[in-house]
Amino acid sequence: MTVHTALPRDCDLIADSRTDAESFAALFDRYADMLYRYVSRRLGPELSEDLVGETFLVAFAGRHTYNLSHADARPWLFGIATHLISRHRRTEAARYRALQRSPMDDVVESSADRITAGVTAQASRPLLARALAGLSAKDRNVLLLIAWGDLSYEEAAQALDVPVGTVRSRLHRARKKLRAALGDTNPLDEEN
Repeated sequence: MTVHTALPRDCDLIADSRTDAESFAALFDRYADMLYRYVSRRLGPELSEDLVGETFLVAFAGRHTYNLSHADARPWLFGIATHLISRHRRTEAARYRALQRSPMDDVVESSADRITAGVTAQASRPLLARALAGLSAKDRNVLLLIAWGDLSYEEAAQALDVPVGTVRSRLHRARKKLRAALGDTNPLDEEN
């Protein structure tokens, strides 16, 4: 007879890490790859490893202030990463400019990323990069947390510390601008 034990919830790991710092490592194991893909898509692979590491350092330092009523730490971690990305706006803008010139994808791909890349035509990548660069940082953050971070509206709101209605309006505005820029080819225009 096989006994299955449930994995500890994120909030329990964080609570445990307040007295046993080693418990926090399980969060890194769970979410580092996911955060790396998100950051890599936004800033490129050159900065991603450092920024993901910094995300976990900030999270570890702030674990005593984490709201333990939130069982899932993903929104919190994506919020930290998004805040750190905002410090690299010039790098992100330069990445979008480079993608406009070259349709090559230098993001480290998982099988899910390869599927996404298959759906996203290579020819639309420069247009997408230009459209993303044209969004305000707030609209772009919401759009990419939902599209590339795979967060729900509620999780994106938690990550950015804004009301869900704000997420919805920013996402609507971003999608509208992307539709105008890309027409029917918008790979990020999927309802969540």
